[in-house]
Amino acid sequence: MEAAAAAPPPSAPSSPPCPPPTAAASGSAELVCAQGRNLKAVLCQRCGSRVLLPGAATFARRELLLPVMRKKAAAATGGVGDGDVVREHWLVHDMFSFENVGFTRDVGNVKFLVCADCEAGPIGWHCIDDKDSFYVALERVAHE
Repeated sequence: MEAAAAAPPPSAPSSPPCPPPTAAASGSAELVCAQGRNLKAVLCQRCGSRVLLPGAATFARRELLLPVMRKKAAAATGGVGDGDVVREHWLVHDMFSFENVGFTRDVGNVKFLVCADCEAGPIGWHCIDDKDSFYVALERVAHE
C-alpha cells in the first residue's frame, strides 16, 4: 500500500500557483489564477509600495472612468472628462485587505484610491453606495 502525500497544514498562508483562466485578456493572463485571484503582489507604479498581497483580490471587468494620474489633492478635484476609461481591475471586497491605500475626499458618491505612501493616483475607485467593492485598475499599478 502506498503512503499518501502529506497535505500542507490548514494554516498555511499561501496557496500553490494556479494556471491562468481563459477569461482574462492576454495582457493580464499571467496575473490571474484559475480561481480569478491575483497571482502577484500589486504595487504602486511610482514608488513601489505594496498595495495588495497575492490572492487578495479578484479579477473583474468593469468599464470605469478614472481621472488622469496625479497627486491626491488634485485627484479629488479632477474633472469628470479628464481621464481614462479602464476596463480591467482587481476587485477587493474588504478594505482591510489592502496593505497600503489611501482615499480621496468624496467626489459625488465616489472615493478614488491612491497610494498611501506617495499619494499617486487614482489607482482605483470606490462607490460609497457599495461598501464592499473597491476597484484597482490593472493598468495603474505594477505587479511583482
